[in-house]
Amino acid sequence: MKDRSFQIRGDGRRAVLLIHGLTGAPAEMKAVGRRLHRQGFGLYAPMLAGHGGTEADLLKTGWRDWVGSAREAYLRLAAEVDEVYVAGICAGGVIGLALCAEFPQIRGAAAYSPLFEYDGWNMPKITLGAPLIQAVANLPLIRRLSFVQPHPYGLKDLRLQTLAAQQLQAMIPGALDRMPLGAMHQLYRMARRLEQIAPRIHTPTLIVHAREDDLADLRNAHRLRAALGGPSELVVLEDSYHMVHVDKEHVRVGDLTAAFFDARRTLSAAPRREAIDA
Repeated sequence: MKDRSFQIRGDGRRAVLLIHGLTGAPAEMKAVGRRLHRQGFGLYAPMLAGHGGTEADLLKTGWRDWVGSAREAYLRLAAEVDEVYVAGICAGGVIGLALCAEFPQIRGAAAYSPLFEYDGWNMPKITLGAPLIQAVANLPLIRRLSFVQPHPYGLKDLRLQTLAAQQLQAMIPGALDRMPLGAMHQLYRMARRLEQIAPRIHTPTLIVHAREDDLADLRNAHRLRAALGGPSELVVLEDSYHMVHVDKEHVRVGDLTAAFFDARRTLSAAPRREAIDA
């Protein structure tokens, strides 16, 4: 597996840890990252454990490995700058908030298209039974089964739909075009654990979700906001699907995130620490 992490220096004082989604890769965070960098933020987008290779590579890891690799990236970034913020798409947003539970000194978080269930309007029936997947998807034979995310691939932008259909690897180097059920099982376990500890997360959080998300219904965003113990803001997009960080409104997403983080630079960190894998 090739490490496709990237880092871009900012003003030297503040930086954002950008966390890609499940089966994704760091390159998908570049579009929103450019908007943050224009506002002076440094960027660090690590490759999560098990990613950048094959489905078999991904299945060798679980949610604690994904959080662990993000934790290592956070510690490296925190040693270089005074202020760290986190922003992630889908599973990456869950991981970012997991870090906030463990490191309350994180100044702010952004969760794009948060997901507790694959219940969007375009998801195959196999994904809709979360309790069943929780029960059987990690069995030796079943966990290797996978499905291809159907058109429009989380994208409302027609040009990006075409690119995703023809050359996903060129669009997002290191990404997979299939989702193994075993990896989905791990995501559900991680999301359930986050929901349990969310009342103890006090990091100011921006939640961005598309009204017409094809992978995760808007109810997922409301569910996250209701669970969090700290201040949160929900922005609903009207011209995007699931991949809000690269879709038609990605410029707005980046600018909203930068403004949200800027407004919270003077907030004090909460003193409590809660590890997601406790």
